[in-house]
Amino acid sequence: MQQPPGFAVAGEEGKVYRLCKALYGLRQAPRAWNAKLDATLKDMGFQQSAHEAAMYRRGSGRSVLLVGVYVDDLIITGAEEREVEAFKAQMKKIFDMSDLGLLSFYLGVVVHQDATSITLRQTHYAKRILELGGMAGCNPAHTPMEERLRLSRHSTVAEVDPTHYRRLIGSLRYLVHTRPDLAFAVGFVSRFMERPTVEHQQAVKRILRYVAGTLDYGLHFTKAPGSARFVGYCDSDLAGDIDTSKSTSGTLFFLGNCLVSWQSIKQKVVALSSCEAEYIATSTAATQALWLSRLLAELLGRHVEVVELKVDSKSALALAKNPVFHERSKHIRIKYHFIRSCLEDGSIKADHISTTDQLADILTKSLGRAKFEEMRERIGLRQIIPKAGHKAKGEK
Repeated sequence: MQQPPGFAVAGEEGKVYRLCKALYGLRQAPRAWNAKLDATLKDMGFQQSAHEAAMYRRGSGRSVLLVGVYVDDLIITGAEEREVEAFKAQMKKIFDMSDLGLLSFYLGVVVHQDATSITLRQTHYAKRILELGGMAGCNPAHTPMEERLRLSRHSTVAEVDPTHYRRLIGSLRYLVHTRPDLAFAVGFVSRFMERPTVEHQQAVKRILRYVAGTLDYGLHFTKAPGSARFVGYCDSDLAGDIDTSKSTSGTLFFLGNCLVSWQSIKQKVVALSSCEAEYIATSTAATQALWLSRLLAELLGRHVEVVELKVDSKSALALAKNPVFHERSKHIRIKYHFIRSCLEDGSIKADHISTTDQLADILTKSLGRAKFEEMRERIGLRQIIPKAGHKAKGEK
């Protein structure tokens, strides 16, 4: 470090100020802020979640208070309004903070709450993506991908601007936070960011055309009964990536009738059969299921419940439940046998479901219009039309 030009003191050029506090913009400032906020919340009696570091909990029963942290934005929820107000008053004595009232706009997500439901949508953000891609006012598409579309990294057509392509993909990935129907398509085109071509760009434009026709779609949550349980759906295609022959895993988790978690991800290893691909997807879903069930139990102060997994492959279920299959599966990595131990100790319950009812199918492959729209409706994604005059803070 050195003194800035024009402020150097003759004979004391080697002296600099020692910071007693972190300055905004310095490399260690976020860490210092997190340490300060963490210490403050713990001094107030909060306990940091062991399963999600950004969640804090205080109290029990009707007086329980939950705080979710994203840098310096806090979401506060509790059963008793007086507990929430008391916490806000405590925080205002320590920090210069603003109370924005009932949650209506958070990190680009528009939230609408009423007595019976909560909706999440990113309409304004989606419009900005269309403007970024030069697709504002385009003709809408009914699905985000053409059915059975196959693309390769080794495409021989002309290349396009990789920076603009990556910017579009990054924006679409953030939109997936409230649009699970985009998860597979966006994950698919993300595989070509190193050297995108005109073919890959056309696939992205198809996604944007679909977004243009579904701007007001979002997630709709209704109040779950106290007996609501976690139910998961997991599925896989087989060798969907034509460059690596790797498969894609898709998982969905519902709390009651509300979709709370989803993932579409390319598998790390090459599966030698559809049974093995489904088995790997089931193991991946099991880890997510345990984390979700333990997090919910911790936040609500109740016992961890068994999560039910719906799998449409009888052979994968047999492989998970029957060690006799060892000779046919000994080449599978040990970590993918995790599902077997979960079934043995009873933390996971796996059941067969027909392929037509496998909701995770929307996360593993591009579907035709009729099938896609049916699955989109069944996972709880619907058009959300805001009431006249209702506009969230930050929404134009």
